[in-house]
Amino acid sequence: MQPRNMSMSGVVDLAAVKAAGEAKQKAEQARAEAARHGGVPAAGAGRLVFDVDEAGFDQEVLQRSAEVPVVIDFWADWCEPCKQLGPLLERLAQEYAGRFVLAKVDVEANQLLFQQFGVQSIPAVFAVVAGQALPLFQGAAPEAQIREVLDQLVAVAEQRFGIVGAPVEGGEAAEVAPQAPAGPYDSVLSAAHEALDAGDLGGAVRAYENVLSDDPANAEAKLGLAQAQLLRRVQDMDAQQVRKAAADAPGDVQAQIAAADLDLVGGHVADAFGRLVDAVKKSAGEDRDAARVRLLELFEVIGPDDPRVVAARTALSRALF
Repeated sequence: MQPRNMSMSGVVDLAAVKAAGEAKQKAEQARAEAARHGGVPAAGAGRLVFDVDEAGFDQEVLQRSAEVPVVIDFWADWCEPCKQLGPLLERLAQEYAGRFVLAKVDVEANQLLFQQFGVQSIPAVFAVVAGQALPLFQGAAPEAQIREVLDQLVAVAEQRFGIVGAPVEGGEAAEVAPQAPAGPYDSVLSAAHEALDAGDLGGAVRAYENVLSDDPANAEAKLGLAQAQLLRRVQDMDAQQVRKAAADAPGDVQAQIAAADLDLVGGHVADAFGRLVDAVKKSAGEDRDAARVRLLELFEVIGPDDPRVVAARTALSRALF
C-alpha cells in the first residue's frame, strides 16, 4: 500500500512531456534528413566550434539545437578569464566529438544576445537544447568541473529529448544510418500509467522499461519510469524517521537524499531541490556525486520546462563551480 501524499498530481508538468516528444520527433526528422543527404546535417554540422552573431543565431543555434546540444561561450577580447576558458572549451568540443558543439559569441559585437540571455558577467556559458536555453556556469573553472557539467548536459539532452548529436571525425560529420521509427506504444504506455495509478509500481516500472528497451529516448516512458521509481523508493519509508534523521544529521548525504524523495512526493518540489543543492555544496567525492545524480533524477520527474527545475539547475551549476 502506498503511503499518504504520494499522488503525483500537480507535481508533473505535462506540457514538458509534449515538448520533449516534439523535440525528439524533430531530432529524429533531422537525423533522417541528414541520412538522405549523405549523412551531413544542415547548418554546417561538421563544425564543432564556430562563431555566431545575432543574424545567424536562429539557424546556427536554435535550429541546430534540435540535433545536438549547443554550448554558447560569451566572451570578449579584453576579458582575461575568457582567454583561459575559451581554448579549454574548444579542446573539449573536439574531444567530445559531436556530442555537443560550441558557439562563440563576442559580446562587444552582439549586445542584443548578451542582453537576451541575461548575462551579468563574462565569461558566461549557456547551452541550448531543443530550443531551450539552460545556464551552465559563469567564470573560468577547473577542467574536471567543466567536464562534469558537460556530461550532465549531454545526458539530459539524450534522456529528455533524444538528442545525441552527430559523432564526427576530423571535423566532418560521420554518416548517420537511417533508423526505423519506434513504436507505437500507446497501449503499453496506457497500461503502465494505469499500473502506476493503481499503485502497482513494479508493474509500472517493468512496462516503462519495456518501452525504453525498444525506444530509449521515449520521453513519456522516461517520465513515467522516473515517477514509478520515486514512488517505489519511498513506499516503505517511515516519513517521520527519515525527516528526523535528515534534521539530526545535515551532513549525512544519504539522509538528505531520502528526505528529498519524500519532499518531492509530498509536492514540496522547491524544498527537495534546495535540499539536494545544499548537499552538493557541502559534500565531496562520491557523496557529492550521489546528491547530484539524485537531483538529476528528480528533474526527470518534474520536467525540464518547469521553472522550479530551471532555477534548481542554475543553482546546481553554481554549486558545482
